[in-house]
Amino acid sequence: MFGFKKSSTTPDNSQAQTGSEQAKLGFFARLREKLNRGPSWLTTDLLTLLPGGKIDDAVLDELEMRLIGADVGVETTERILKGLRKKVARSELADLEALLGALRTELIDILKPVQQPLHIDATKQPFVILVIGVNGAGKTTTIGKLARRMLDEQRKVVLAAGDTFRAAAVEQLQVWGERNGVPVIAQAAGADPAAVVFDAYQSAQARGAQVMIADTAGRLHTQTNLMDELKKVKRVLARNDASAPHELLLVLDGSQGQNALQQAKLFHQAVGVTGVVITKLDGTAKGGIVFSLADQLKLPIRFIGIGEGVEDFDVFNAENYVDALLKPSGIA
Repeated sequence: MFGFKKSSTTPDNSQAQTGSEQAKLGFFARLREKLNRGPSWLTTDLLTLLPGGKIDDAVLDELEMRLIGADVGVETTERILKGLRKKVARSELADLEALLGALRTELIDILKPVQQPLHIDATKQPFVILVIGVNGAGKTTTIGKLARRMLDEQRKVVLAAGDTFRAAAVEQLQVWGERNGVPVIAQAAGADPAAVVFDAYQSAQARGAQVMIADTAGRLHTQTNLMDELKKVKRVLARNDASAPHELLLVLDGSQGQNALQQAKLFHQAVGVTGVVITKLDGTAKGGIVFSLADQLKLPIRFIGIGEGVEDFDVFNAENYVDALLKPSGIA
């Protein structure tokens, strides 16, 4: 069956792979385990719907229900099924393997345009990443993991504790800073977030840092006053560098389903999101929201997260993500 077997003619090059390649394979193997936890929720048991071996409306209707139930969203699901129905009408899909191959193509076509890794412009020093999102999405943890990645790339990093409303947020960021050996610029609880970020920028410049990552207070996307505060932080940063922040990174909780899509729409309207991180994909057995976000907003997806550890955070890859959905867990 499509993609479920390792080719007997393909040599085992695992020993020749670099540590980085092996780590990446390990990440997506874990992703598959988190999304499926056994048979693929999307494709398992479809064969039972093909007693005559023919693809018909019943099979496509079942796929439609599974996609909608997995937070892919009605509009995006309709786009996927439209392409499949055309192929069925033209008798291009003779069996289940052909259907799964066509489904894989449709899904990758949606995700491929948003597979855009974060690019650090070396001419911007410091390159400023402003991290935003609602409470509980995983912003501070994402910052810690991102700082670790920057250090691994031999970049000097400074962190800004711009979430001044929650003392625990500053402490959490400082823990990440100590763990990574990265300076954290912070002020007293209740300080003006824009002032903290401004000071952090000055400090990053003085230290010769290539990257500055700024935390912000978690806010509901419907809180106008807090959205205005984000706009103020952006304006203050622009006083140092008219192009800053250079990346406005929105962190979304993948287990929030269609609510995450609504959050992304309103944050983008308010401040102009340039990239997305989708966290907590280990908290959902589906992961379909990624397709809805890609199809509806076209925002670059920079990273995805599947757990608390640094190793549970990686660059988004469209083909690997789709294969993680289509293949049962435990299959290479």
